[in-house]
Amino acid sequence: MFKFVQKIMKDFLIIFAAIIIIITILRQMYYPNSAFDLKSIYIIMAFSFISALMGFILYSPNDISEKKIRIRMVIHFFTLEILLIVLASVFDIVNSTVDGFILALQIAVIYILVRLLSWQKDKKEAQKINEKLKVLKKDV
Repeated sequence: MFKFVQKIMKDFLIIFAAIIIIITILRQMYYPNSAFDLKSIYIIMAFSFISALMGFILYSPNDISEKKIRIRMVIHFFTLEILLIVLASVFDIVNSTVDGFILALQIAVIYILVRLLSWQKDKKEAQKINEKLKVLKKDV
């Protein structure tokens, strides 16, 4: 459970950073005179935290098959898309279909970035484990 909470916090920070970076770049390109206000930062933090909490969909205390993991990832992605777009509509952040589509695209890009970073970390850990197993095998 402690590792799950750590993962949620790590995902929260990655999501928050990715959103801030993407919005900063987009604002620099399209709205260079626009600045972040405190309310925007809090909204981004809330959306990042909700997104990270949705990680419970992917959590399983037991080992599950690759197929089940992929199914959970699809469910997780669409749940995030729907939840965040609905919340954005409720908070009057999204006012049109085009705004909703742009938000959905932004969510997808950030989701892919988080998944890629997570995959790279898992790949490094697997390599370390394999190296340790090789050393153990040589010693035996």
